[in-house]
Amino acid sequence: MSKFSMNGREISFEAGRTILQVATEHSVEIPTLCHLQDADHAQVCRICVVEVAGSDRLLPACATPANEGMEIHTDTLRVREARKTVLEMLVASGQHTCFAWNRPRETWSEAHRRSAQRPWHDRNCPADGECRLQELIVEYGVDTEHLVPQDMDFPLDDDTPLMVRDFSRCILCGRCVAACNVVQVNEAIPQPFGRREDKPLPRGWFPLADYERCVHCGECVQACPVGALFEKKAFGLIGPGEGDRIRTTCPYCGVGCQMWLHVKDGRVLKVTGVEGAVPNEGRLCVKGRFGYDFIHAPDRLTVPLVRENGVLREAGWEEALELVAERFLRLREAHGGDCLGGLSSARVTNEENYLMQKLVRAGFGTNNIDHCARL
Repeated sequence: MSKFSMNGREISFEAGRTILQVATEHSVEIPTLCHLQDADHAQVCRICVVEVAGSDRLLPACATPANEGMEIHTDTLRVREARKTVLEMLVASGQHTCFAWNRPRETWSEAHRRSAQRPWHDRNCPADGECRLQELIVEYGVDTEHLVPQDMDFPLDDDTPLMVRDFSRCILCGRCVAACNVVQVNEAIPQPFGRREDKPLPRGWFPLADYERCVHCGECVQACPVGALFEKKAFGLIGPGEGDRIRTTCPYCGVGCQMWLHVKDGRVLKVTGVEGAVPNEGRLCVKGRFGYDFIHAPDRLTVPLVRENGVLREAGWEEALELVAERFLRLREAHGGDCLGGLSSARVTNEENYLMQKLVRAGFGTNNIDHCARL
């Protein structure tokens, strides 16, 4: 074990760690915007700079190796001023108008008004309240009233029915690229990342819906620290802090991915992965993240139906189950177990599918069991 000093406190660490990793392990807060640990993505935003004795410049904590005997300060006036300057540049480089929505419209600049006329800008940013950039702007006292948004037409990709890429709110952190290329290894969002207004965009940038490498897993959406990537279906329906978050297990396959259901007024409006939870570590596939519409489908059956004289009527569960069991037994006695079969669903839990195959094999006496993903 090696040792260094951080904010006057002696800290032990293992060789090969960065300053940021050691600080995180010892509950020392160093802000980041671009850092994505799972992808080893770092050294883009310069928000995590720290002061190290003997260095004439501030060093990025995410990429600077921790060495024996270092004297590090993470929150000096020089450090805070450097971070504040970076934040001001980030706000001024796009259309980050979240703070303007809290001010009277008559105080808005012409650029603010034109920004509000863009698609998906008719209300506050979908990341408002859980945006990392917004949090840091408040923490470092950035004066947003005098920062006018860039008055230009930024690229916009909303062709896919699942998510929107709004580059007017992009801070060029590259987390979406790292999440796509390194975490999920889909390689659907190519380098170089960013808006690239001055150069031709590489294949795969627009529209993403037509690019065969994109599987619409939404990992880029979850990795985005601002409102540049967001779920289209949830836009305007639920905001940060609204409704309840209910942890559950994804019902689609046997992996057991952990996810949050964002529920408001009794309806599931959004799904996100549980960061740090095994086995998925916050990652989800397209079905787990976006395939929840069927829960509230208007044609979904909610009560058993019994057909009498060609007409369906509602019935209680006990009546319906007794009727079904009686007819199954009658068919099995008359024609044998192989005349029966079971069709289960990819949208129920593994436990329910297990019970279904047990009913068919042990109860019916046949191996005629399959599933249908469309049920």
